[in-house]
Amino acid sequence: MPTATFTPTADVVAEATQAGYFPGRHTVEITQVTQLTDGVYRLTFRDSYIAQHARPAQFVNLFSHDPLRLLPRPFGVSETNGDLVSIIFAVVGTGTDEFSHLTAGDSVDVLGPLGRPFNTKSPAHYILVGGGLGVPPLIYTAQRLRDDDQSCATAVFGYRNDHFADHYVSQYADTTVSIDEREGNVITLLDRMEANDELTRNGLEPVILSCGPLPMMKAVAKWASKRGIASQLSMEQRMGCGYGTCVVCVVDTVDGRKKVCSDGPVFTAQQLGWEA
Repeated sequence: MPTATFTPTADVVAEATQAGYFPGRHTVEITQVTQLTDGVYRLTFRDSYIAQHARPAQFVNLFSHDPLRLLPRPFGVSETNGDLVSIIFAVVGTGTDEFSHLTAGDSVDVLGPLGRPFNTKSPAHYILVGGGLGVPPLIYTAQRLRDDDQSCATAVFGYRNDHFADHYVSQYADTTVSIDEREGNVITLLDRMEANDELTRNGLEPVILSCGPLPMMKAVAKWASKRGIASQLSMEQRMGCGYGTCVVCVVDTVDGRKKVCSDGPVFTAQQLGWEA
């Protein structure tokens, strides 16, 4: 006999939030889905709890309407606006393809925010180094840093071709520089910043926050380590539950294997053993 699934309504989530509880999986309304470039979409949904509580590099799980696709898909929060939450994703399979065909007024089940965020508490010149679909969490990081009078942010983004996220991050970052594969990569841009004496800004020492393909982040971590610059890396890993139960998303660290979903997704270069 099939088991009934309880999906909290918006009112139930609001009551749980007011009582101080983390809301479980619940249904939200889609307000917009926009194609940014070939195969890349920006989806916005209404959820006051996630909008108020998400921190840079935290992610949300979205669930398919197909009961045969049991596992959710994790997406980093890319922006918030009032009670609206946006994510940016690429279509890489049937689950993400389903999300790309949602329209305003549709609904989707979500869970979040999840994961350990970037640490941006100390005043610094935060250099946000992203590649490809690693850039969305860094857009949100820039958004949160915009209101920090003691810090500043430079976005350094690398793309395969179309610079699809520059418009969004430029609303928040103090400076945005980007490059595609025809011109070089993010290390090219970091070398230029170093040559132009732009790593330190307003008397603030640099800290690198990075998200993107694994080879890129390893190269960024080693580049930073050689210069004595601290770096935090938001790992991209296949996940199951998203909160540390299924142990699908483990990654090797100097202290053994850690779960990206709950011990991360953010790790330091020292934790990952990625120092030069």
